[in-house]
Amino acid sequence: MYVLTLEVDLHLPEVRSLKAKRSVVRPIVEGARRRYAVAAAEVGYQQQWQRAELGFAVVAGTERHAVEVIDEVERFVWSHPEVQVLTIERRWMG
Repeated sequence: MYVLTLEVDLHLPEVRSLKAKRSVVRPIVEGARRRYAVAAAEVGYQQQWQRAELGFAVVAGTERHAVEVIDEVERFVWSHPEVQVLTIERRWMG
């Protein structure tokens, strides 16, 4: 069993309220869950308007499959023009 996590730090330049932030973050989190069957959540900066930290995790039978899924999730996050990706970090859980 292989567990790979992805942590994404985002800047949301057009957001002016927590409600507006939710409307940007929710489609990313829910979309990743539906499309790629990963665990996904907002894991940081919950009270800041223009920042979000998202966490994703995949459990797979092979290392290659875990990497492929996380690669797709990363591309999915980058495909949202309303967010700016500041940092991305991957970690294998042992």
